[in-house]
Amino acid sequence: MNLTFVFVLIAYVAIMLAIAAWFGRASAMKDGEDFVLAGKSLPTWVLAGTLLATFVGSGSIIGGANFIFSNGPLAGMLFFGGTFCGIIVLYFIAPKVRENGFRTVPELFESNFGRPVRVAGTIIVLVAFIGITAYQFTGAGYILTLITPLSATQATIVATVLITFLSLSGGLKSVAWTDFLSALLIVVSLLGTLIWVFVSDFGGVGSYVERLDPAFKTFTGVLTPWQILGYFLPLFLLILGDQNMHQRLAAARSPKVARNATILFFVGAGLIVAPIILLASSSSILMPDVNPDMAVLALAEGDFTPAGIGAVLLVAALALIVTTGSSYLLTCSGNVVYDLVFLKNKERGDSKQGVLVGRLAVLGIAVLGFVMVQFFESVLALQMYAYTMYGAAITPAVLAALFWKRVTAAGALASMIAGGAVTIVWEATGRAEAINSVIPALPAAVVVLVVVSLLTQRRSGRTPQVPTTSASGN
Repeated sequence: MNLTFVFVLIAYVAIMLAIAAWFGRASAMKDGEDFVLAGKSLPTWVLAGTLLATFVGSGSIIGGANFIFSNGPLAGMLFFGGTFCGIIVLYFIAPKVRENGFRTVPELFESNFGRPVRVAGTIIVLVAFIGITAYQFTGAGYILTLITPLSATQATIVATVLITFLSLSGGLKSVAWTDFLSALLIVVSLLGTLIWVFVSDFGGVGSYVERLDPAFKTFTGVLTPWQILGYFLPLFLLILGDQNMHQRLAAARSPKVARNATILFFVGAGLIVAPIILLASSSSILMPDVNPDMAVLALAEGDFTPAGIGAVLLVAALALIVTTGSSYLLTCSGNVVYDLVFLKNKERGDSKQGVLVGRLAVLGIAVLGFVMVQFFESVLALQMYAYTMYGAAITPAVLAALFWKRVTAAGALASMIAGGAVTIVWEATGRAEAINSVIPALPAAVVVLVVVSLLTQRRSGRTPQVPTTSASGN
């Protein structure tokens, strides 16, 4: 056990707990809107940081690293390309999302399609997001096994408890500020590690390029174009329709802040993704036999980096994963509060009672996530399932609700069912091992959305339904 690693870990945990305690004060947590939307008070830099830390967690530093280690840096650029394309589109829709001000994506569904679609959307969102939460537990557990003498199971349990506590405390206010600090820490640590590895271990970029596997020097690596597309699309679709993204944009101080934050989000993603691609592919040269999930994290150990740099890298990665897990736990609790328990009474959801129910929901979802992660062999496998379940079943309906006036409730509901069903069948039959389930699931969802909407549309056109339970725009 490296004492430097332990010292840095203790310092990080102490800071995170202090922030959670500060924002968890009764005076800072007045109602449900404070818990779920941070009182719509987030400034540009904090909003950008929480957008970044929410989307770049275990799925990037472990799942993405696994993909790059196995397929090469150029293929990794295409893998992460979905993130950057999604952020660009998000920039243009950010003001509309902020003005709508919905607490959850199913609230958007009810305002456009009615309550049955809201309930169906809630179920699918929870199924997908519990999966995303689950692999944050595993990712954080990986890091704790490198820092402490804990076993993999013990480390995952500790990680689950830490992530759950941060979510229970200060809601989005706490999570947003810890996200911001975690994003800064991970950028600095990844860049520092990258410089050290390329200067000390390779002796320059030229040596890295020369030693790279020739099969990795093409954009698709060892994969077919269809397989590459199967990795690109889930990230792209998730970021467009991700309830976490929409909640954070709705928590901005103004529509202008929401749009400016997406610009910083794009820049920050570049500062994180580029080092991950280069470090993971470096591991394929320096440590060809390492577990692909550990491609970046393993560089913190041994002879590749000094103890100080390695400690900061591991703790920064842990910080990023912990805050991502907290974000998804929090957004799931929002679904339970506003889309299930207080579906017919928004005022009670905004009250102290709503905060209590939200915290109980966090506990329940954490347990379900811990159970779910036991059924997937790697972070990357669970990541692709969860992203596809959300991206294929939810995102088409979200975008249609925002931008297509001819979509109907029947079309949206049928699309969600088709996207979710195809994803489950494709995964259950084992076909996702060859081609990710998004390839059949997305076309099925889009075709069903369009066809059913056109067949069920009234001649006078769709008139959005705005129930009393939906959040009002600003």
